[in-house]
Amino acid sequence: MDTTYSERRRFLGAATVFLASAGAVATSVPFIQSWQPSARARVAGAPVEAGIDKLEPGRMITVKWRGKPVWILRRTEANLQNLRDSNHLIKLRDPDSSVGNQPDYAKNEYRSLRPDVLVVIGICTHLGCVPTYLSGDDGTDGKALYFCPCHGSKFDLAGRVFKNVPAPTNLVVPPHHYTDDDLLIIGEDSIGL
Repeated sequence: MDTTYSERRRFLGAATVFLASAGAVATSVPFIQSWQPSARARVAGAPVEAGIDKLEPGRMITVKWRGKPVWILRRTEANLQNLRDSNHLIKLRDPDSSVGNQPDYAKNEYRSLRPDVLVVIGICTHLGCVPTYLSGDDGTDGKALYFCPCHGSKFDLAGRVFKNVPAPTNLVVPPHHYTDDDLLIIGEDSIGL
């Protein structure tokens, strides 16, 4: 009787451990899966395509990426000349884009992969307002710029912030690349970041 009792006891102990382990695994799988982003979150952070073949010089389109407005501006030759003007550069807080975490392709005089196309997140770096695009025909001395109506910050058409305004840094250049001359992918650069 002693042997049967201890065998039964060993069996019940092993069965209890097995069932407890199976229960722990069964409850931990959904818990661990909840750490993964939902399908909606994955889609919200996914790259966005923008066709720029019909974007004329001086015009801008806005696309939404990660819930933020991304501006795509086709700059005119006059816009590009103004960005290179030394009188203009001395008015900027960070003309070389050395402040902040920006991609390497945002650290040139145009802050872009292509001189004629600017890609920036259209949110002021001061308090998150959305600046207005002024084409130069509306009281800006013929120079196009972005003006934040909330607190008066100004940015040039490379997204660089002017001195003596509340915004501390340049507009953010999102990761992006071109698949061809007319198709822009926002949300990843050419190395897939």
